[in-house]
Order: sequence, then structure tokens, then C-alpha cells
Amino acid sequence: MSIQSENTFQAIISHAKEYGFVFPSSEIYDGLSAVYDYGPYGSELKKNIRDYWWKSMTQMHENIVGIDAAIFMHPTIWKASGHVDNFSDPMIDNKDSNKRYRVDHLIEAKADQLTAAGKSEEAATLIATMEALLAAEDFGGLKKLIEDHKIVCSVSGTGNWTDVRQFNLMFSTEFGAVSDNEEDNKVYLRPETAQGIFVNFLNVQKTARMKIPFGIAQTGKAFRNEIVARQFIFRMREFEQMEMQFFVRPGTEGTWYQYWKEERLKWHLSLGLPATKYRYHDHVKLAHYAKEACDIEYEFPFGFKEVEGIHSRSDFDLTQHQQYSKKKQQYFDNDIDESTGKPYGNYVPYVVETSIGLDRMFLLLLSNAYEEEVLTKEDGTTDTRVVLHLPAKLAPVKLAVLPLTKKDGLPELAQQLMRECKPYFHCFYEEKDAIGKRYRRQDAIGTPFCVTIDHQTKEDGTVTIRYRDSMLQERVAMSALKDLVMKEIF
Repeated sequence: MSIQSENTFQAIISHAKEYGFVFPSSEIYDGLSAVYDYGPYGSELKKNIRDYWWKSMTQMHENIVGIDAAIFMHPTIWKASGHVDNFSDPMIDNKDSNKRYRVDHLIEAKADQLTAAGKSEEAATLIATMEALLAAEDFGGLKKLIEDHKIVCSVSGTGNWTDVRQFNLMFSTEFGAVSDNEEDNKVYLRPETAQGIFVNFLNVQKTARMKIPFGIAQTGKAFRNEIVARQFIFRMREFEQMEMQFFVRPGTEGTWYQYWKEERLKWHLSLGLPATKYRYHDHVKLAHYAKEACDIEYEFPFGFKEVEGIHSRSDFDLTQHQQYSKKKQQYFDNDIDESTGKPYGNYVPYVVETSIGLDRMFLLLLSNAYEEEVLTKEDGTTDTRVVLHLPAKLAPVKLAVLPLTKKDGLPELAQQLMRECKPYFHCFYEEKDAIGKRYRRQDAIGTPFCVTIDHQTKEDGTVTIRYRDSMLQERVAMSALKDLVMKEIF
């Protein structure tokens, strides 16, 4: 990461705390590593992202429905899904500092240093070699790669490494009464939300009367005991996912994989985000369940990173749950197979998954929106305003209602406007400080519209509306304001 990008990222983190978007968790007790709380504006922005995703997936698709599965699930589910045996990351320890690293993070940091030094080709070769070794699970080769490139611990400054080994990422806990055998009541905090969808496949299909192809959507918390959680809310131990599992007829999964790959990128761009900041990254190492997989990556201040994954999961999950539960997970398809002239009959559906990190999408929007804008005043001096150019439909506050003074009946008119608008969208009322200062505070939290109630409002019923991005102001009828904002946010 360049110094400029690092400074920008640190500015975003500071801004997020100062303006009530994200706080370090348990801060008065010196915090808890890689755990964060969302403040008044952060919780509202997060809810708006979640709602926008949910509407686009369920309300806008006639063949996708939602569920809300429990976080605690039967422990055998995680054996069936492969998480007990396969959900792990290669790690390595420095013997001098006792600091533990994820191998890929360690090597990626070295690649970033090479890129910053103008050695982009060498960095690309390093990453390609790492991905090939990870795909082959060649842990000896990974250690040798670290040693050959003289990668050292950031704490001790030495390259005195242990062997590379696997580290399971699931949190476990005890469930119910204590027994002599801890394994009898051992459960896991779910590391993903997808399995709650798979084990409810038949319940949903029958009760919602769904016909293949159809999808099941879910949002919710997941938990991963990351070796090294880093980059603010990009990688946390407690996070939220927005996932959709799309069940399809075997043989059609390739077509649907391409469809959702394109459809999900369209969703991102529908928010006005720049296409130049996005790219696809096809997986070199496929997960144990995958036929095809790619990431939708966004260029954060710290480089291109995954924000959403599209995976063709084959019939792995339902077949595994059928085997472990001894309950059939099949669908009877009445449609006629043109090649045989007979119904397709019973089969275990294939699955195409879309999985987006809500917290990562939150950080993506902050990163894209944050700007320190230098303004030139009429006298030739300059000033800086910090503004969040958040999409109006997602902004925590849609309209700030600002009476010019605290007297002459202006607050009463402002409150009248508040009563009219707040049932339809989130409004904010403030009458303290000069109007310019109030505008700047709203710019900093991303409010797209500010309206000033002044003495002319009493005369002709008009107000001044100010647009965040352009800072242009115009007089409009107060009676038309609600519809004007509604048009922009829906």
C-alpha cells in the first residue's frame, strides 16, 4: 500500500469513529481485537445496505424467498459440510516473537512491498507461485517460498519460522448441561450462513411452493477465528453475510453461474459505483465443494480485495446432508426432458451461490464515498470540506431540516416539515450553530439533501434545498419537498 493510500485509509477509519459510523468494541476496556460496533449512522447505513440487497434478491425476484436460520446448529451439520475437516487456513509462527501469521497474508504483504518498490512483475510472480502452492497444499513449498524471499516477522525482524500447518477457523462452545464427555455437547458458532439454507431446502421448497430453479436468501451473523484479522472491518471475527443459494437442475449450473456472476456485478454498479474499481478474479484453488468460483473484487485503498463470491457448489451440500442425516434431499421435477420425452423425475439439485460480506460492502461504500474536497473561497483562500458521497438511497440520513434561526416561528415550520417527511425516510433536525457549520456536519455523514427554513418560507411557502455533491442551492415549494426526495431515493 502506498503512503498516500495508507493515509487515506487511516483518514476513513478516523472519520468512521468521529462521526458515529464504527467504534472499536469494548473501547473503554481497551477494545477487543478485530471486533467493532456500529454507531448511530453506521447502523443505519448497514441496515440500508441489507434492505437494498434483500429487496433486490427477494421482492424483485419471483423465484427467490428468504429465511432466518439459527446461529446454533446441530454439530453434525459441520461434519457433513466439510468444515470440521477442511475449514482451515495455513499458518506459520515466528519462533522469536511467537507471533502467528496466515501464510497468504504474509506473502501478500511482501508482494505489496515489491509493488511499492516498482517491482510489479516480481510481485505478480510471487502471488501466482503462492496460489499454485496453496492449490496443491504444498506446505513445504510455501515455507521455502517465504524463506527464499527473505520474508521476516514484523515484530522480531527475523525469518526464524516454524513449519506451515493448518488452523481450523471455527469457534466452538458447549451447549446445554455439562457432561463428562465434552464432545457430547460441543457446538459451533456458524462460520457461514449457507448451511442453514441447505438443511431447510425441503421445508422452504414445500411451504413456499417453489419450483426449480429457485433461490433461498438469508442475511445474518457468522463467526471465524481468524489467525490475523486486519484492515479495519474488512476482516473480522464476527461479521455479517448476505447469501443466496440458487437451486438448479443438474446440467444447467454453468449457465446459471454465468448469469449470477453478471447479475451480481450489475447490482454493485446500480449504486452508481465506478466500474473501473471492479474486477472478477477466478479462483485457482477451488473449495472442496466447488465446480467453478470467482470473486467480485473492489479496489480498496489497500488494493483489490474480494467483496463478493460467486460459487457453483455442485450437489455437494445437499448430498452430504442426505448422507449424514439419512433424510432424502431430492426434488421431483415434472418438467419434460426433451431428450427422453419423460419427466426429469427425482434428483438432488445443484447449487449456485452468491455470498457478499455486509461489513465489506459497508467499507467499500465508505472508501468510495470519502473525499477531502479543497474549496476556493471568493477571497482566494482555500478551505477543505470532508464529504461522503454515499448513494442517496443508502445514506443514513436522507434529509436534514434546518431552521435558519431559533425564533420567529421558523422551528415550528421546520417541525411541520419533519412530521410530513419522517414517515417516509430518515430525517434529521438541527437548529444549533451557523447554517454553514450545519451543512458541513451533514456533508460529513453523507446526507444528500439539506433544507433551510427561513423568513421567506413564512411569506411564500418556499424553502432552500442544498444538494450535497454539487453544493448548489435552489428555492422549491415546501409542499413539493417530500416528493422531490422520494424521487431520488427510490
